[in-house]
Amino acid sequence: MGSLGRLVAGVLLLAVLVGGAFLLAVRYVEHRVAPEPETIVSGSLQGLREQNRLSAFAARYVAVVTSKQQRFGVLSAERTLIMPGTVRYEVNLARLTQQDVRWDAATRTLSITLPPVELVGPQVDVNQVKAYDNGGLLLSLTDARQILDDANRKAGQTELLRQARDAVPMRLARDATRRAVERSFALPLRAAGVDATVVARFADDDRAPSRLDRSRSVKEVLGDAATAR
Repeated sequence: MGSLGRLVAGVLLLAVLVGGAFLLAVRYVEHRVAPEPETIVSGSLQGLREQNRLSAFAARYVAVVTSKQQRFGVLSAERTLIMPGTVRYEVNLARLTQQDVRWDAATRTLSITLPPVELVGPQVDVNQVKAYDNGGLLLSLTDARQILDDANRKAGQTELLRQARDAVPMRLARDATRRAVERSFALPLRAAGVDATVVARFADDDRAPSRLDRSRSVKEVLGDAATAR
């Protein structure tokens, strides 16, 4: 091989070495700069826990209750109360642990098991409360009005909560909570360029994906990574 050939070969070899070194450098930087999904998830989990409580759904209900009282055998009184109130549906995010968050690397699926929904309230709109009665001596001459109003307010609170626990609003509240939590984890992953499916569920959900049985909690994954170092 002549001098020119050796020169060309040397240049080509140098180009290959430089190119390989460049690729290794890029991969090293990507590995060091781009966080692992588990790291992103752990940060999102900590942020949610610091929020303490999540209220993703609220609903307004109206209770209509009636109380009656009879005295002296012949006198009676009746009061009807119309009481509107708002109930919030919350989850205590402080109860979320790393064991509740599982990353399945094979399917790139993040699953979160949520604490149960709790009802907060009702918050009664006192300006909209209406009371009606049938008049009569018992209301005018005794404390029957106050007694009936107290009984109606207590019954109204119970009725508002009963309506709030119905299947339809509870399903809406759980769906809204799932979407809010999924979004809280999905957005940071997406911003970091991680393509992942996020599935939030409650412990009593019947729709639990079978693939979650193969997943591992973020705590387990991070623990293995720390051991490997």
